Amino acid sequence: MDANAVVMYAWIVWVALILVFIIIEVFTLDLTFLMLAIGSVGGVISSLVGAPVWAQIVITAVLAVLLIFGVRPPLLRALRSGSDPALSNVEALLGTTGTVATSFVDSTGYVKLANGETWTSRLLPTASKRQLEPGDRVVVVAIEGATAVVEPVGGTVL
Repeated sequence: MDANAVVMYAWIVWVALILVFIIIEVFTLDLTFLMLAIGSVGGVISSLVGAPVWAQIVITAVLAVLLIFGVRPPLLRALRSGSDPALSNVEALLGTTGTVATSFVDSTGYVKLANGETWTSRLLPTASKRQLEPGDRVVVVAIEGATAVVEPVGGTVL
């Protein structure tokens, strides 16, 4: 195969690379391979206008690098900024106040949280000498499995 044939059919290699990059991007979702695929479009175009293979590679590399470092970071920031800022699950419960529902026996009992849920709870070890009675205010400091670790509002008072 002569050099003219290589230049003439190089676009097929670029299209194959684009497809491979897009398939990889579907699985990674990091936008890196998308930028490489778009950079490879420069290789296809330069191949179709008859540029030598070395020029096609240079054009593709420069375009891909510009996209990876110039377009990808702001695009990732824009995509990630739309995430839901509301806390959920355990994170939403930390710092929640509540009231003691039953007297604590051996540092364990039940509390009704401000969100309306009643949880099995355990006193924070540093507050374990404190007796809590129904109606006392507590704050959730940790969640361990299905148990809320609490301390009296205002910290540990003996």
